This record gives sequence, structure tokens and C-alpha cells, in this order.
Amino acid sequence: MLNLYELEQLTAFARCGTLSKTAEALHLSQPTLTRTMRHLEEEFGVPLFVHGKNRLALNETGKKAVECAAALLADAADTVRQVRQFDQSLRTILVESCAPAPLWSLLPALSEQFPDKTISSRLTDIPAILRRVKDGSCEVGILPSPVEEDAVECVPFIREELSVCLPSDHVLADRSALTLELLNGFNCLLKSDIGFWSDLCREKMPASRFLVQTDDFAFEELARTSTLPFFVTNLSVDTDFPSGRVAVPITDPEANVTFHMVFQKGRQDYRKVAERLARSNRNG
Repeated sequence: MLNLYELEQLTAFARCGTLSKTAEALHLSQPTLTRTMRHLEEEFGVPLFVHGKNRLALNETGKKAVECAAALLADAADTVRQVRQFDQSLRTILVESCAPAPLWSLLPALSEQFPDKTISSRLTDIPAILRRVKDGSCEVGILPSPVEEDAVECVPFIREELSVCLPSDHVLADRSALTLELLNGFNCLLKSDIGFWSDLCREKMPASRFLVQTDDFAFEELARTSTLPFFVTNLSVDTDFPSGRVAVPITDPEANVTFHMVFQKGRQDYRKVAERLARSNRNG
């Protein structure tokens, strides 16, 4: 029966070109490697090598064996990945979101629904979220718009609306609403790790420069002491934001989004969580 470790040695030999280089790369003795090549020929039942004086080279059949071995090794690695992923899914629910704010209500709700599981989360690019939910890499995704896919369910559960916080004497502070186009050219204070909001601001405000802060305390100090505009939302805004500031709503459709919880079809437990959150947010 073919041995995966021996097949790894065969593919390494194809990469390295000589027994001595392969032995060095794999930290094996050359006689051990020679025995492996001989055993592989026995297992395949056909010659795989051209044997020369002090030299071993793959023949055409050997090159085909390397190709098949590489495919088999990739399948084996994928099998291990899938089993480990399945085992983790029995104990962990991974949530991937395009923005942080929806996680603030969703993660506690999932912990309540699944007290025996660990809930973990991370921010992920929008295009990757749906793909990862469909292939099972994550259990729950959060997207800023609905999707229609046969393999998944999509349930709206919370809305986030963007505003800009301006000094009261700012030239745009007397507006009842603004667009990102009108803000383009004004430098702004920006938090890191805000998901797709960061990409949206940069896309819509290409002439602006952003002072990105990774530390919450530093951000709050700059928000309090500087005159730089910064963004807040209905989910993140603090009623005690710095005095002398006004929050002006942003009217761009892309800046006012309803987040959707996405998961594989048939997961009624996830649907219940999403619907419960949606009712709570409507009532709130």
C-alpha cells in the first residue's frame, strides 16, 4: 500500500533533482531515501527511474507518478483540514463580519443560544464572507446587503447609519445632512478595524487623508482635542461625544445599511437568533 510519507519523499526528489539534495532537504540519510525509491517502484510495480552511475533520475512514468502523488498528497491534506474543521465546528461557532458593530449584539445572542460552544469572530472582506459560509469555513457571515444563493439563508437583523461628527464651527456643521462627496477633501480621524466602512470612506473621499488610530484611548483624546472630523453611527455613537461637536447624518445609500446574517440552509437555530435580534432592534 502506498505510504504518504514515501510519496512526500518522491515529490521532494522531483523538486530537488538529486538524492543528496533531497536527503539534505528532508534531513534523511541517502541510503534511507534510496530504499524509499526502491520500495515505491515495488509498490507501483513499474520502473520509475533511470538508474545511472551514482545518479538517479525520473523516467516518464516516474514523472507521472510524481504528478499523481502530488494530487494524492493535496487530497490527504484537504481531508485532514476538513476533519479538523468539522471537529472545531462541533465546539466553536466562527462568525465573519464585514463590520464590527453587528457583532456587538450578535455574539452575546449566539452565546446565549449555544452555551456549550465557543463563539469566535473576525472581520473579513465582503467577497470572502459568502464564499466561506458556503464552503463551511465559517458558520455565520454578516453582510451589508442581502444575497440570493440556493445554499444559504439570509436574514436582516440590524441597521447601521453613518454620521460625521464635526466641530460646531466647521464650514459644514450647519447642514442637516451631508454626503461623502461633500466631505471629500477634508482630512478625517478614523478608527482602525472598522471593516468595510474604511474602504467606503477611502473610495468616496479620495482627496481626503485619514489619521488612523489603533488605540481607543488615543482616538478619544484626538476626538476631544483636535478639530478633525470623525465618523460615528447609530450603533456606536456616544451621547457624550466631545462638547462643541455636532453629528450630521450621511445620506449616501452605501452609508446606511441593513446587516444580514448569512448561514447555510437548514440551520433553524441560527435563523431564530437572527429573527430574535431583528425584533429586539425594531422594538428598541
